Amino acid sequence: MHKLDIHKLADGAKLNRFHCVILLWCFLILALDGYDLAVVGAALPSIMKDMGVSAAKAGFMASSALFGMMFGAIFFGTLADRLGRPKMIVICVAIFSIFTATAGLTADPISFSVTRFIAGLGIGGVLPIATAQMAEFAPVSIRARLVAVMFAGYAVGGMLVAVMGKQLIESYGWQSVFYAAGLPVLLIPFILKTMPESMPFLIKKGRDADLRDIVRKLVPDYPLCEQEQFVVPVANTSDDSSIARLFGDGRGFSTVMIWVAFFFGLFMVYALSAWLTKLMALAGYSLGSALNFVLVYNIGAIVGAFVGAWLGDKFNIKYVLIALYALGAASLTAMGYTKSTELLFVMVFIVGASTLGTQLIAYAYAAEFYPAAIRSTGVGFASGVGRTGAMVAPIVIGGLVALKLPLEQNFIAIGLAGLLGMIAVILINHRLRASTHHYNDVAKEIELVRGDTA
Repeated sequence: MHKLDIHKLADGAKLNRFHCVILLWCFLILALDGYDLAVVGAALPSIMKDMGVSAAKAGFMASSALFGMMFGAIFFGTLADRLGRPKMIVICVAIFSIFTATAGLTADPISFSVTRFIAGLGIGGVLPIATAQMAEFAPVSIRARLVAVMFAGYAVGGMLVAVMGKQLIESYGWQSVFYAAGLPVLLIPFILKTMPESMPFLIKKGRDADLRDIVRKLVPDYPLCEQEQFVVPVANTSDDSSIARLFGDGRGFSTVMIWVAFFFGLFMVYALSAWLTKLMALAGYSLGSALNFVLVYNIGAIVGAFVGAWLGDKFNIKYVLIALYALGAASLTAMGYTKSTELLFVMVFIVGASTLGTQLIAYAYAAEFYPAAIRSTGVGFASGVGRTGAMVAPIVIGGLVALKLPLEQNFIAIGLAGLLGMIAVILINHRLRASTHHYNDVAKEIELVRGDTA
């Protein structure tokens, strides 16, 4: 009986329709996810006026979803490795769609915060699962780029809010942008029908027929025979997907540093997500102009993710990530001192590329660092622990806004997080990552396997 390492097969595969289906779903799911998260930032000035809340209280309201995201990322990310990814993805989609729409029905800060907390469970849960899913099936030579394309959906969701927000809010009230978030529940049957299950999960469950179907789609010209026994590397064979494995094999300190990097990366992202519109308004710009800055910010994030991912596939992704954190710190500081409107748009573009764009690459790096059997768990805990940074960011910046400090000091405070995130990435032991082999070696080994089975 011939043993076939399915992960080596996936690593050396050529991009085809099967990969594109996974990429399309992950992209779309994260676009919906990004919309659900960014919608609060766009509506926040109107919500503050309608509910009569202060900037500090509004910060707590914006953080309620982020608090839910922290638990959702850890809980659903771990469950996905144990119970299956497609099932957990659709549960998360249902949660964030239904409860974001429900938030539009609320009329007071408490009920709004409760519904946003529950929505946050789904928003946070889907991120690590989609990341692990794309990373598992993507060819190793373009893995970071495909994960970046997937995460571009997150920025597209934010752009959708920026494009639709002004017209919907001014015409139908802030509630309308929340109601629109309920539509994605219609996609759930199609996700379940077409999204493949994780290969280590199928091996663990003995679902050989499903594995054969995936192999045929993954590498259509592979000469599959009846004597094939599907295996995965030793690191992916354990049934244990608990947090303890994140600290095994010398990964403990690096795992903590990944968590710290996520904390500060997400601090930057969510400080801007919640307060960029308001900070631009404080600088004298109208709602329409402020939302234009949000649009440019998300365009910059997409460009930053693509360029960073391309560099990460070509060079050492750790060093690329370090450079992006440093650029984020520098550009945010410079943004506070930029007075020209034209130059400010350029700076916002760079900030988007080096904050949200950086965090998208951080997800790709975390997915590469952990073995597939604990990939959702690893990315989930990094995202979940990092959510504490996302959670405190709107509160901290809200407090600074309430103090009426000079505008540039708000941006310096956000930029400081980029500097600290950069230091954390420097301290990660890159040699411990799971993806230690190179594409050419993997492709060569697959050709040898094909020759043996021909």
